[in-house]
Amino acid sequence: MARIDESRSFIPVRIAVLTVSDTRSLADDKSGQTLADRITEAGHILAARDIVTDDREKIRDKVLAWSRDKDIDVVITTGGTGFTGRDVTPDALEPIFEKRMDGFSEVFHRISYDKIGTSTIQSRATGGVVNATFVFVLPGSPGACKDAWDGILKAQLDYRHMPCNFVEIMPRLDEHLRRGKSAP
Repeated sequence: MARIDESRSFIPVRIAVLTVSDTRSLADDKSGQTLADRITEAGHILAARDIVTDDREKIRDKVLAWSRDKDIDVVITTGGTGFTGRDVTPDALEPIFEKRMDGFSEVFHRISYDKIGTSTIQSRATGGVVNATFVFVLPGSPGACKDAWDGILKAQLDYRHMPCNFVEIMPRLDEHLRRGKSAP
């Protein structure tokens, strides 16, 4: 059963939040603010925060830049996961995932289903790894951001969470790059 191991020390994670929107600014970005508040309340470091328009190249470029920044461990995006013509965040990011995290989407939809029923199918929330950095792609509503953080990310980004968590495997996310060219 999941639990917090109090014998382990909490390790703050450096997290960047990217809001994808054609209409929002930092002043009225409720979803980004929801994530920023939860990140700092949990004891983590809000390493960066920005807004880009619903443009594949801008989204991809920002996430790639943050994934190369040694001061950022995790990127969380909010917005652009639906089915309209401007919803392109998963389309921009999934092609650069080195590894896709299918379980994140499945658990997110399970949590969301309990709250909004079948409407959860209108989200293409996803997750993966880019340049040894965890990337989570969330819908643009504050409720969806709360669900993802409270139901998944808060626990998985806590080193004390047992039986396992993302923090303890972060140092090994790039081991395939360190093995050399002869490794399979």
